[in-house]
Amino acid sequence: MSRIDGRKKDEIRKVKITRQYLKHPEGSVLIEMGDTKVICTAMIEDKVPPFLRNTGKGWITAEYSMLPASTITRKVREASRGKLDGRTQEIKRLIGRSLRSVVDLDALGEKTIWIDCDVIQADGGTRTASITGAFVALAEAMYKLKQQGKVDKIPLKRFIAAISAGIVGDNVILDLCYKEDSNANVDMNVVMTDKGEFAEIQGTGEEALFNIEELNSILELAKKGNEELIELQKEVLGEITNYIGVE
Repeated sequence: MSRIDGRKKDEIRKVKITRQYLKHPEGSVLIEMGDTKVICTAMIEDKVPPFLRNTGKGWITAEYSMLPASTITRKVREASRGKLDGRTQEIKRLIGRSLRSVVDLDALGEKTIWIDCDVIQADGGTRTASITGAFVALAEAMYKLKQQGKVDKIPLKRFIAAISAGIVGDNVILDLCYKEDSNANVDMNVVMTDKGEFAEIQGTGEEALFNIEELNSILELAKKGNEELIELQKEVLGEITNYIGVE
């Protein structure tokens, strides 16, 4: 099978993560996966939502947006419409849930870390790129808390990354670009830790059905892709990696 960009079926797009991309946030990265580009930031507030006050626990929450020029036709700013659409709501919750699954909220203490993922160019896989990049921004922010003596350890229990996989024609392929995603019979987003655990699996048959063997093939490819992304996270985080997962 020949893919649109010449990749093998089990090959992810070229990935680049640029740390400390912005001046002001405690953590920030630009993640590029092929032609998809997302700026992910992490900013710390010394307070928590009302439901966590006086519990000693912290909170991680996320926002997600696509800039008007991130797509071929201009995307209307949601602020102009006065409300978030269903897709944005779903993705921001996915990012928040995924990151919280690897954070020790007790060790964080009563702080909120705001994650913002802004898609500046979209070519498929924006939600999965957001999770992979946001984890690096979150680790940067938590490292600063440790350097400032505000936490005893970096409260990250695991690494976490996300990737898409699916079925196009008769082929199971990894990391779908937009054109592949548009023609997919099955499209799946898989969030995994460095321990091989699943944090989230989102899968849909696009007017098609799939069987257990095909599902397992998709998950195997996603596992391979996530392992490669987590190795890249470790590489770009450098010495911070040594403080993640420490009990």
